[in-house]
Amino acid sequence: MDLLVERADVWAATIPDRPGGLAEVLGALRDAGADLRSIISRRAPEDPGQAVVFVTPLQSDAEINAAAQVGFNVTRHLHSVRVVGADRPGVAAALTEKLAEGGINLRGFSASVIGKQFVAYVAVDSLDDANKAIAILERA
Repeated sequence: MDLLVERADVWAATIPDRPGGLAEVLGALRDAGADLRSIISRRAPEDPGQAVVFVTPLQSDAEINAAAQVGFNVTRHLHSVRVVGADRPGVAAALTEKLAEGGINLRGFSASVIGKQFVAYVAVDSLDDANKAIAILERA
């Protein structure tokens, strides 16, 4: 498989669970020039009235400063690997099988197909696991 595999720093913020809560923080990032590749947001059932949003990447000082102003922090406990490649039937199964064979326990997995390519984010428990996952997927 011909894959682009890279670590992805995940940034997270708690936002109000109300109309416009997500739009406000994403607008601040847009205004700072952020070109986000992944956004995941969900309610926080353990904290009624709150939601959480995860984004990647934030790169420039302006983006990071804007993110800090609206409550984002880089997560040190969420280790993620971004994988991009040609889409084909069963590609997610093949990736997760390779990771399982390498002893990697997944904390989370998300994938989407855009045109003829897939983009997947593999969440693991540690930086060591992220580095192992990268090595496994680069050999796939």
